[in-house]
Amino acid sequence: MKKLIECVPNFSEGQDMSVIKQITDQIEMIAGVKLLDVDPGAATNRTVVTFVGTPDEVVEAAFMAVKKASEIIDMRKHKGEHPRMGATDVCPLVPVSNISMEETVDYARKLAKRIGEELSIPVYCYENAAYIPDRKNLANCRSGEYEGLSEKLQNPAWKPDFGPAEFNARSGATAVGARDFLVAFNINLNTTSTRRANSIAFDVREKGRVKREGDPVTGKIVKDEKGNQVFVPGTLKSVKAIGWFIEEYGIAQISMNLTNIGITSVHAAFDEVCRKAADRGVRVTGSELVGLIPLKSMLDAGKFYLAKQERSLGVDQDELIKIAIKSLGLDELKPFNPKEKIIEYVLEEAEQKKKLIHLSVKGFANETASESPAPGGGSIAAYLGALGASLATMVANLSSHKRGWDDRWKEFSDWAEKGQKLKDELLYLVDEDTHAFNMIMDALALPKKTEEEKETRRKAIEDASLYAIAIPFRVMQVAYESLEVIEAMARSGNPNSVSDAGVGALCARSAIMGAHLNVKINAAGLADRSKVSGTIEIAADIEKKAIEKETEILAVVNKIIQTLS
Repeated sequence: MKKLIECVPNFSEGQDMSVIKQITDQIEMIAGVKLLDVDPGAATNRTVVTFVGTPDEVVEAAFMAVKKASEIIDMRKHKGEHPRMGATDVCPLVPVSNISMEETVDYARKLAKRIGEELSIPVYCYENAAYIPDRKNLANCRSGEYEGLSEKLQNPAWKPDFGPAEFNARSGATAVGARDFLVAFNINLNTTSTRRANSIAFDVREKGRVKREGDPVTGKIVKDEKGNQVFVPGTLKSVKAIGWFIEEYGIAQISMNLTNIGITSVHAAFDEVCRKAADRGVRVTGSELVGLIPLKSMLDAGKFYLAKQERSLGVDQDELIKIAIKSLGLDELKPFNPKEKIIEYVLEEAEQKKKLIHLSVKGFANETASESPAPGGGSIAAYLGALGASLATMVANLSSHKRGWDDRWKEFSDWAEKGQKLKDELLYLVDEDTHAFNMIMDALALPKKTEEEKETRRKAIEDASLYAIAIPFRVMQVAYESLEVIEAMARSGNPNSVSDAGVGALCARSAIMGAHLNVKINAAGLADRSKVSGTIEIAADIEKKAIEKETEILAVVNKIIQTLS
């Protein structure tokens, strides 16, 4: 599955949009990257740009944007209210999906190194990418701002992490970092009182509220030995919050920044505000998401609220998202469109029309039956596997709701979740098998006049063939895994659905045998079959075990059907 990271560079220009357009044009030129937002500020003379994509492509787009900014923004002429030290002031990378913070840090440092070495701009690494503890805090890195940069660079303690320790008068310096995803989340209240909204915000935000002697509202403020105000921490970590009144909607809101959704999730923040609001006689009526959110956050919320109802969590993504929207009240003020608010969906929308799995059942059958050689047997095998996993998941979900089996809901929910995961991977492999076929066709079409061209073509054909073997082999592995779920549902699931488990077993067996045919035919075209000899042996063993397992499952299915007669 694709790794995705977000990049949120801040450029020191917010008044001349023609300058910003030149920078964002560089971003949009890079395939695999999508520009999500451009937010200029006239008073700050600063523009925040947001884009997302696959890691290498995001790093390339970020570098090209920084390069263009260094060419067309002159810091000697810059004035603005926001602290800044460079033409590209900050450039954080943010993990979105299928990538760890550690990996994101590596990409951030790679970007920082390139900016420093190729553009001769002093670069400081901050937040999770910081090499030096004092540089984790962006404010420390930016201390003195642009005007103090020349003197700062003469201090050995402030030698840049990358780039020269020399003042670049035109471009200043840049801070490159890796940070957690920030979600801007507003919670709606059934009050117009900003004071009450603020009280709830102070209850939950990490900073909390000022400590007072005696009366918590009018008492004397407590200070430490240095004369600083002492705060009573709130209940939620990595949360900033304040209360305000929204004239447009005629309500007060808790405006929150969730700075690390791995520590405090959207649903945890929402439920805690519900509790604290109720303590003060106020009711939460819904919420509002500002900007975009990762898919995982929505799926986690859906599962959380289903688990509270003791309902199976093994439902598809659309259902989980629907549960999350309704539970959080995200559609109270205006419709919540997942295609516009979930990062992965925004990226995928343009590609969906090209994918086989987004065709109707009839459309998929017609496309297969056409004179085009793809989709072929490999995609069909993957789809058969997906259907087998789907049937097993259906039985698990039905079993979790069976009257009299309430105490077993978690058991069946776990099976349904596993089935959903296998189904989703097999659906992904439906299109990936066709992609592998197209790779071979593209390789065969390469020129072969010179010796260099022949070698390039030979290598491309070999790589494509290896991939065309790896995909159906993975179909075999995943479909075989699904047999575990199918067997469990045949043996212990709702007996009235046992025939569905049996059909699932037939689908999984056929998927494995069909995918095996594709492994063998693609291996036959390799010049050096020794590279896949191990794969071929394992594939044959998987098919043998699958046939045996299918026989066992069908025996169980038929026995149970006889008892129902």
